[in-house]
Amino acid sequence: MRDIKSHQRVNEILLAPLERPALQWFAAHMPAWINSDILTAIGLLGSVIIFFSYWLTNIDKNFLWLASLGFVINWFGDSMDGTLARYRNAQRPRYGFFVDHTFDSLSQVLVFMGLGLSPYVRFEVASLALTGYLLMSILVYVRTCVNGVFKISYLGIGPTELRLIAILTNTIVYFTGNLVIRFSWGSIALFDMIGTAAAILLIGAFIVSTLRQANELSKQEQP
Repeated sequence: MRDIKSHQRVNEILLAPLERPALQWFAAHMPAWINSDILTAIGLLGSVIIFFSYWLTNIDKNFLWLASLGFVINWFGDSMDGTLARYRNAQRPRYGFFVDHTFDSLSQVLVFMGLGLSPYVRFEVASLALTGYLLMSILVYVRTCVNGVFKISYLGIGPTELRLIAILTNTIVYFTGNLVIRFSWGSIALFDMIGTAAAILLIGAFIVSTLRQANELSKQEQP
């Protein structure tokens, strides 16, 4: 098993040229009293805001804007906690890895359950998408243990891009309503279609990546 202290972090996302300089700027200007634990809590607060905002869209669709703000807050806290620790050379590898990613898992549950309680996504679709996301998260953590590579981006898509897609979808739905797309076999709402597609992609990526990783490990460790 690899030492968690020395794992390689891979986050090759499309928005990296914009995100990384912004995170470094924030880290350089962060008040001294703010530490990584506070930022992790801020990230979780963003997820709580998302959960209640989506739930409250049953009353008023304007809560979609608050949900989008929640994604920004979640991005800031979740992206900055590790960045600040590295910038200040104050890393606590095992503690940081454990706290950050257990909170991430709770955040994922809050976001998807909030969607499932909104009038825009069927609960079963949100649950299926959550299943796919958690499967990929488990794969990331297990892979980190067995080969020392913490890879959180696939095909240039990472958590930052997924948040941006959610914000764009919120905006579209706010102005156009939850569009119903009709096919010869039936119809499906926009949010449901995006959620179903996300679930299929995530579960498919999990299966393919798991088989590839198992095959590589099998070659490395012959019986």
